Amino acid sequence: MKWISPVAYRFFRKHTLGRLPLALFAALAMTVTVCRAADPQTYTVTFTETGNAALDQALKDSSTLVSLSQSAPVGPFALVARAQRDLERFAIALDSFGFYKGKVQVRIAGRALDDPGLYDFLARAPASPPVQVAVAVEPGPLFHLRNVEVKGDLPDPLKSKLSLNPGAPAVAADVLAARERLLGTLRDSGFALAKVNEPVAVLVPDAEALDVSFQVETGPVVTLGEISLHGLAQVNESYVRNRLLIFYGDQFNPEAIEKARQDLASLGVFSSVRVRTADQLDGQGRLPMAFEFTERPKRAVNIGAAYSTDLGGSLSSTWQHRNVFGNAEQVNLTTGVTQLGGNSTTGIGYKGTVGFVKPDFLERNQSLNINLGGIKQSLISYDQKAIMGDVALSRKFANDWSGSVGLAGEQSEITQASTVYGQTQTNRYTLLSLPVVLKYDSTNNLLDPTEGIRAAASITPILPLASSSSALVNAPNPSTFLVMQISGSTYLDLLEPGRSVLALRGTIGDIQGAGQFDLPPDKRFYAGGSTTVRGYKFQSIGPQSWNGKPLGGTAMAAGTVEFRQRILEDYGAAVFADAGQVNTDGLPFTGIWRMGVGVGARYYTSFGPIRLDVALPVIKQTNSGSFEVYIGLGQAF
Repeated sequence: MKWISPVAYRFFRKHTLGRLPLALFAALAMTVTVCRAADPQTYTVTFTETGNAALDQALKDSSTLVSLSQSAPVGPFALVARAQRDLERFAIALDSFGFYKGKVQVRIAGRALDDPGLYDFLARAPASPPVQVAVAVEPGPLFHLRNVEVKGDLPDPLKSKLSLNPGAPAVAADVLAARERLLGTLRDSGFALAKVNEPVAVLVPDAEALDVSFQVETGPVVTLGEISLHGLAQVNESYVRNRLLIFYGDQFNPEAIEKARQDLASLGVFSSVRVRTADQLDGQGRLPMAFEFTERPKRAVNIGAAYSTDLGGSLSSTWQHRNVFGNAEQVNLTTGVTQLGGNSTTGIGYKGTVGFVKPDFLERNQSLNINLGGIKQSLISYDQKAIMGDVALSRKFANDWSGSVGLAGEQSEITQASTVYGQTQTNRYTLLSLPVVLKYDSTNNLLDPTEGIRAAASITPILPLASSSSALVNAPNPSTFLVMQISGSTYLDLLEPGRSVLALRGTIGDIQGAGQFDLPPDKRFYAGGSTTVRGYKFQSIGPQSWNGKPLGGTAMAAGTVEFRQRILEDYGAAVFADAGQVNTDGLPFTGIWRMGVGVGARYYTSFGPIRLDVALPVIKQTNSGSFEVYIGLGQAF
């Protein structure tokens, strides 16, 4: 006998349920008593436990008595028919778990389905209370595999890949998985045209065993033939061919082909990349292959918005050209309005940047990034106007590792409260920096990670080329200084995949080579806000001026523990605790610690969760506020 379904299998069993006489009896009974029957007939279903949790769940999942009880109410006589159909479903579930001698009995209100008095009882039964439907299961002995045979020209070293041994439980899913495993092994070994037929199984009831055989046709080991590209319109074919990770004459390898497909899809210019292999070999005995592309629109506009009680609202828009010269070059123009209200701001801010990205610059997986932008922000810590530009080389070293090195320049004007009571100071800075960044990212989602690690380490030497002050007090002392920072987060998937996640975050920063007031205010470390310690105003943790405004420091440390629980399909909740400190001398961890705690709500959409967090400061600080609210797209980190 063969399994016909690729998902589950069963063997023909004879059930002497007297279906035809019972059906005729039901039809006659309906004509006499239907006028008195409750319609629909409410009912509840109970199952006896077998001691096998997976089997118990499979029985319930296969039952239409359970799945249709609310969505498709039925009358009393249709209820009996539904129970009869479930008997066959239960038999299939038992077979698939290896219980071929199992028995199932369904009783309605304590009566067997073939009880002649059942229909008369149901005809008189009221709609309330619900009728009790009881499913009693006797699984019987568990059958085991006796003989496992592979027929055909399978090479001996590959036979062990079946991983299906005599004596193992005769579970359908395991047998079918062995077939898929064997077929995958053959294709990974270059047998592109290999076939493994559905397993042939013979039931041996007396031995409570199952004999299984697999028929294999390997065909030849195949190498790749012509690789054709279809669907390219705006993207240059020469660029795509230079990106290909597989070549004419390579041995057929599904993993390598999939890696090549994913690499092309990651360029950002295609909405889909598909691979199609020929059904037969070409005249040279090679396997032709085609990549089929669907290009994304060359231009796109994105709009974003966020709100928090400390920084207020923000609106941004990005215009993007994804394929400027036909080789996936990008131009990104971003503008935004920030600090629309907020208890950590003193006025509306603006920002604008234009960026250019040249992928595969000089070498594969290496991109050239050029950015030029301006910013105006009015925060309780300082007011800033700045023009910034940078050129950087970014490189991907491996699947999870990447890094960049660049040259950046900045000219800014910053006003901040001084250490002298009643005075503020405006300084102008011209800075040249050399940022070096190393990143690691093994997470599974950008906006809603549930597993993996993210980490980044940066070291940035900064050379002040010129500086000037509007006052004699606190005049900056130009000298080269070094900004170092390391941050990371990890995500632990605790129970059901993706639903219960423990997220941890940490950041450490230190500046060497300059004192607190020798540093430009925007280069100092601050804490407080959604990226460090929620519950406190933005940048409010740490040293303060004569009027209670943040001054920033030369070292900082912060950490977060957050538990996220998904509820139903589209909703979720979070609880979290953040802690952080900023100090003006010494190493990180030596300042005064502050802690915030809070709760959050999540609404999950197709593009990411919408987040609402409310946080309170546990250890209050002057001008830190009593609570903060954060709204945005994606998890907090």
